[in-house]
Amino acid sequence: MVCNSISNAIPALEGLQAGLDQAYWEANSLDRKDFFYDLISALHAELAELGKLSVQDHDLLYEPVTEEFRAARPKLGRLLKLIDDFALRSTTATRLDQLINEVLVLIGRNA
Repeated sequence: MVCNSISNAIPALEGLQAGLDQAYWEANSLDRKDFFYDLISALHAELAELGKLSVQDHDLLYEPVTEEFRAARPKLGRLLKLIDDFALRSTTATRLDQLINEVLVLIGRNA
């Protein structure tokens, strides 16, 4: 069972941000770069807000804080379905698949 605490959410979100950043640099069109940039920006805003929490709060149950990240959730699902088309390198696609699934489980697929 996955523990959905803030202390577990932060490294998962940072990993996804790094994976999306890698995919951004591999993208071969402005549309794809914009798609990845939107997700990266939403994750950056979310991590910035989580960084403001005290260490004592890190044991609390994680739920998305920013509106940008909540709004980006459908895009994560879309990216997961189209990962082979959006990520040019197989290693990037495999990594993103794992990272997106981890974050979707963390925030609840239907939340």
